[in-house]
Formats: sequence, C-alpha cells, structure tokens
Amino acid sequence: ATILTQAIVTEGLKNVTAGANPMDLKRGIDKAVAAVVAFIKEHAEQVDDNYDKIEQVATVSANNDAEIGKLLADAMRKVSKDGVITIEESKSRDTNIGVVEGMQFDRGYLSGYFMTDADKMECVMDNPYILLYDKKISNLKEFLPILQPAAESGRPLLVIA
Repeated sequence: ATILTQAIVTEGLKNVTAGANPMDLKRGIDKAVAAVVAFIKEHAEQVDDNYDKIEQVATVSANNDAEIGKLLADAMRKVSKDGVITIEESKSRDTNIGVVEGMQFDRGYLSGYFMTDADKMECVMDNPYILLYDKKISNLKEFLPILQPAAESGRPLLVIA
C-alpha cells in the first residue's frame, strides 16, 4: 500500500506539473479506488470462524511465517471475532499469547486514590454500577441523583467519561 501510494503521488505530481487538471486526476483516482474495492469485494472469500483459513491468511500476511500465523489463529480462537488482539514487541526472544479478561483502558487514574491495590497499580471492583457519559464531567451537581443511591447501596461506581 505504501509503495502504491508513493507511485500515485509521484505520477500525480508529474501529471499536474505537465498541466493536468488536479480535480480530473482526483476524480480518476477515486474511480480507480472504487473499481479496485468492488473487485476485491467480488473476489473475497469469507473466513468466518474457519481457523485453518484464518491461519493461512495470517501466515501469508506475516511474510509466510507459519509460527506467527498459527499464533494469530490461536489468538482469534481465544477472543472470537468480537475480541480485540493487540500485538506488542516482546522483551525476550519468545513469542507468546496472553489473554486479558474484561475491559482495559489505555489511560491512567485521575488520582492514585482510585487504586485498590497500589502494588499492582490496579483498581478491582466487584459488581460495580457503571456510568457511561459521552462528555467531560465538569459539574457533579447534575450527577447527584445517580451518585447518592450508588453511595447508599455500598456498591462501587465506575465512571467512564
């Protein structure tokens, strides 16, 4: 994809420099992209939950590295199609799979007081109420009708905003 993009940019600049209309060039690229996407969709083969096919695709995608292909297929088996797979560089020479249950956020705590286990730097809650809010919380007054019953129940409250 990177090489193709570089070639399109290079040839596009040559054509514009030679007097081609940039908008005509863009429309041509858009038509080509639409044609390629349609061709790929027409010839695509669904792998669904066929982990042998997933392993084959993963192996080819990993530059024909069968070990990586098998590990990726194993990871897909473990998390299913709705799970998330994160690939990280290992600090050792080993290649392995680790499964994390639940949810994980790449964001720190607003305060260290939120940690229930300071040694592990984690916050573990049993049966919490969960409040999802799609804006920044700047005034707690509007949340008092939610906060008071949660506090009275004794159950923890997880706020994701």
